[in-house]
Amino acid sequence: MKTIAIIAHDGKKPEMVQFLNENRDILHAKNIRLIATGTTGTKTEAAGYEVEKLLSGPLGGDAQIAARIAEGQVQMVIFFRDPLDKHPHEPDIFMLMRLCDVHNVPLATNPATAELLVRGL
Repeated sequence: MKTIAIIAHDGKKPEMVQFLNENRDILHAKNIRLIATGTTGTKTEAAGYEVEKLLSGPLGGDAQIAARIAEGQVQMVIFFRDPLDKHPHEPDIFMLMRLCDVHNVPLATNPATAELLVRGL
């Protein structure tokens, strides 16, 4: 079973739920396990998905996902970032992205890239 970590900044959470809904069949067919930062996970659950919720991003959720990447427990990250807003936990975000590169874990930061990765499962 593959695990995909999903994260979305506040302004991108509806876009994440829409993306998941548009790709529901693929996710179910491939038996994908979802983990998410706090509020993204709550929104994902409300849309009918089973998801393991971690802390919210600013409280350490990004770091929790980064740790799972380093431990080889996450095979893909979908992180819908809001590049037009400031985020106080920016160092955690960069650490997560760096660990994706270090451990060769695919990372999508927008719906177009995420769709290509999910369809390639």
